[in-house]
Amino acid sequence: MIPQSFIHDLLNRVDIVDAIDRHVPLKKAGANFVACCPFHSEKTPSFTVSQSKQFYHCFGCGAHGNAIGFLIEYSGLSFVEAVKDLAAYAGMQLPAPEQQTGTFSGQATTDSFSYDQNNNSDVSPQALLDALQTATRYYREQLKVSDKAIAYLKKRGLSGQIAARFGIGYAPSGWQNLEAVFADYKSEKTRKILMQAGLIISGDETKQYDRFRDRIMFPILDQKGRIIGFGGRVLGTEEPKYLNSPETVLFEKGRELYNFFSARRAIRAANYVIVVEGYMDVIALAQHGIDNTVAALGTATTSFHIQKLLRQTDNIIFCFDGDKAGRKAAWRALENSLSLLADGKYLSFLFLPEGADPDSYINQFGKESFEQQLKHTLPLSEFLFKELRSEANLETSEGRAKLISEAKPLLQQVTAPALSLILTRRLAELSGIGQGELNELLQIKRTSEIHKTEKNPRRQSITLYRRLIRILLYDPSHLTKLDRRLLVEWSEKNEEVAALKTLVDFLDAYPHLIENESAFSIAACLQDNQYRALLENIETETLEWSNPVDLELEFLDTLKKLQQMQHQKRMAELHSKPLNLLTDEEKRELRRLALR
Repeated sequence: MIPQSFIHDLLNRVDIVDAIDRHVPLKKAGANFVACCPFHSEKTPSFTVSQSKQFYHCFGCGAHGNAIGFLIEYSGLSFVEAVKDLAAYAGMQLPAPEQQTGTFSGQATTDSFSYDQNNNSDVSPQALLDALQTATRYYREQLKVSDKAIAYLKKRGLSGQIAARFGIGYAPSGWQNLEAVFADYKSEKTRKILMQAGLIISGDETKQYDRFRDRIMFPILDQKGRIIGFGGRVLGTEEPKYLNSPETVLFEKGRELYNFFSARRAIRAANYVIVVEGYMDVIALAQHGIDNTVAALGTATTSFHIQKLLRQTDNIIFCFDGDKAGRKAAWRALENSLSLLADGKYLSFLFLPEGADPDSYINQFGKESFEQQLKHTLPLSEFLFKELRSEANLETSEGRAKLISEAKPLLQQVTAPALSLILTRRLAELSGIGQGELNELLQIKRTSEIHKTEKNPRRQSITLYRRLIRILLYDPSHLTKLDRRLLVEWSEKNEEVAALKTLVDFLDAYPHLIENESAFSIAACLQDNQYRALLENIETETLEWSNPVDLELEFLDTLKKLQQMQHQKRMAELHSKPLNLLTDEEKRELRRLALR
């Protein structure tokens, strides 16, 4: 994991305006910068970037974060990848792994490196990238001179333009074609590079052979557009039909999606993404003008894939074959989606006629017919219960009990409040069991959303707690002047008090944020904290602040009023007790309070 201190230094080194302007052109507007939001469609700019506080906020869709958060949401990078990208941009080198001991509170552990970090290889990632780039050029040149490979692609309906766009190549038959490509092929260093890049297989120290032979080659790109591996398809009926690069330090098929890099802009423009099963499905749809399509790489759709896609759009359509294998793949996608669902996200399934896949369907019936199919997708909720009902006879008590038993572990994963409630009600209808009894059986703990972003939120009255939070978010140095006794005495059970305590605890844990007095979005650091959304919205209220002269006076006034409020509350509590039940200490306390 990456130390919190390094992240703080990185965010201090990078100007968020420059970091975002690389991807989204910004215009100066008063104290801030604005643009049309890259995360939802709009004609009037509501995406605001604060240079003074180093965070962005969209008043349309509620997107909020710092420079790292922007890369995660915009480019689909993981947290670690975003930090590495931003560090490279800033000219900073990440600490060695043994120094990486801490992260910001709530940072998702799934964003850590998942490959073997104990690998003592001396091969750099850049050396692997260079080797893969060299192999790509070779495969593309070989395609130009291979009549049978060209004939195969034409037979599949691919044009030369689409083949060039996707960088398609051809690995000729033969065991050691790459020997002619790499000058020092037989050296130990080059052999190690080619092996770790997944380009060759080594039987022993003296014998190596090409992994890909007599196959159409599909380069696989990461989120930065770098070639990190290949998919190879046979021209005939040999097995395996598809062969992917092995897992490497660059390539983890459970995290990568074919065509994701190229499809991001089209996904955001269309506001939905189509997930298909194969390379040829993606390419055939692209040739017909449907560019918002990605495919898994020889594996089921994983939770990492779904997370990555939900950062780009709220709408995912899984388009699979209508046969048994296609429905099985769809069910796996559903299972891996449940814990990631949020109210406002829409996942659905399109099953083509049996024997058809997106490639064959669009080539036979055309784009218009395929788009008509997209209008009749099956929502995740309907697919869920359709599959569960197919396995249980609801005419019998045993069948209904089985339905509940099968649904229980699935519905327990759904944390989206409204959807969870709707799914449970649907299960109650199908099983004939009352809602209350069903809730007991399912043991689902419901949590209401703490905050909902509204496009035109109602103006909220500024409470004393909210005033204090705003001041601390704008200038954390005021924490040193905070009367800590108030933290002990506050007993109100409301969100703002709890959020204030969370903020104080965070600043106590990272005192350098106070000492350095640097521009910093604290709310954006509280990754998975339950009060993050509330703190982010309070933070946006400071967007128009520009060196507020009376901030110190407001802070002291707020503390004074809170002390008075607690004083009055305590007196009321003591007066409510019969005098003969007051302890001696409480009597002395009451006298002290009366004299204030």
